[in-house]
Amino acid sequence: MRKMDMRKSRRSFLKTAGMIGTGALLAGIPGRSEASEKKNMEGGIETRIPARPFGKTGVSVSMLSLGGVLDVSDQIVFRQAVNMGITYWDTAEGYQWGNNEKAIGKYFERFPEDREKIFLATKSGTSNPTMLMENLNQSLERMKTSYVDLFMIHHVSDAKEELTGEVRLWAEKMKANGTIRLFGFSTHKNMETCMIEGAQLGWIDGIMMSYNYRLMGQDRMKKAVEQCEKAGIGLTAMKTQAAFTAGFYSTIGSESDEALRMTDRFMKKGYTAEQAKLKAVWENKAIASICSAMPNMTILQANAAAALNQNELSLSDKHILNVYAQQTSSGYCAGCARICESAIGFSVPISDLFRHAMYKNSYGDRERAMSWFQLLPEETRSRIPRTDYSKAEMVCPQKIEIGKVIRKEYEAFIRPGEFV
Repeated sequence: MRKMDMRKSRRSFLKTAGMIGTGALLAGIPGRSEASEKKNMEGGIETRIPARPFGKTGVSVSMLSLGGVLDVSDQIVFRQAVNMGITYWDTAEGYQWGNNEKAIGKYFERFPEDREKIFLATKSGTSNPTMLMENLNQSLERMKTSYVDLFMIHHVSDAKEELTGEVRLWAEKMKANGTIRLFGFSTHKNMETCMIEGAQLGWIDGIMMSYNYRLMGQDRMKKAVEQCEKAGIGLTAMKTQAAFTAGFYSTIGSESDEALRMTDRFMKKGYTAEQAKLKAVWENKAIASICSAMPNMTILQANAAAALNQNELSLSDKHILNVYAQQTSSGYCAGCARICESAIGFSVPISDLFRHAMYKNSYGDRERAMSWFQLLPEETRSRIPRTDYSKAEMVCPQKIEIGKVIRKEYEAFIRPGEFV
């Protein structure tokens, strides 16, 4: 078989495999009528997403969280999430340029009785108390609520510098007047250091970080999770399916023989490879919830089915995931930005550019990626194609061809019409 034909055949197989695997799991989720609910409870079958303790905060949250990608036209997805017990909703003032918060507000206007059922989290991209107050008030207005359950600073990369004493005083004041219940931060790079520093602060309630089958076995991530658990911090995992950074890697990774074997193995056990990746994260009980972007009913139900599936991954299953992670590591940025960026004198934000590329290539969110790129200072953008990335490549634990990826994505960002 010619190489091109082989790739086409593999793509067709994987597409069919995903549909079959999801369909098999969805068949196990009964309808949400009261009669079926009662029948399933009597029969001992769990039909609502289980809850887990959110650290030592005294709060429990659904182990699957609804990520902030829905807009005002997606009310049926919000409603189905509630019916399934997906009652941890995560958003941010910048998601969909505020439209995700507006969508939540529209839902609460229609179903005000559901507000008390929802553990509502939102974020602000600043550590300035004045701006935090302004963003929080705007979020409350958009979401038609008087409080949020968890308020976070978004994209923290240096916890000691950004989580100041002034921020702590502001958070404590907001807690005291009931505007927020809990306070924390999200982190996308230098995550392990930020998590450890957050645990040492003693006043952080929740942390959201990238956590998946590629990262969870690394010693530095294990240490960070353990310290957060000891500090009583509630942990929310994001980026749990470890999407590839660059488009040309995703094709290689999904069509490898190992990917086919992995897909076939998990399908025979009743779930897809993507659902197995979620299950791997849930096996760590320190993870309170997985935050997943679920833009439609199909993905919502597939993720819910994975959460309800009680079969644990075997050692062989985990080994297959580990082998696949190792074979495709050069296509995934682990967010350890200080390693590569320090090698080039922090002249280019490599980790941020990789994250932008991931949203564009793996999530199909070109608009968000382009807006982020445009926010980079002109001086920084001008350095991107001129920088020598060889030293960064030498120290990259993932062995990513950093220069190749950066330059290709830079061309796509500056001439988007040519790269669709």
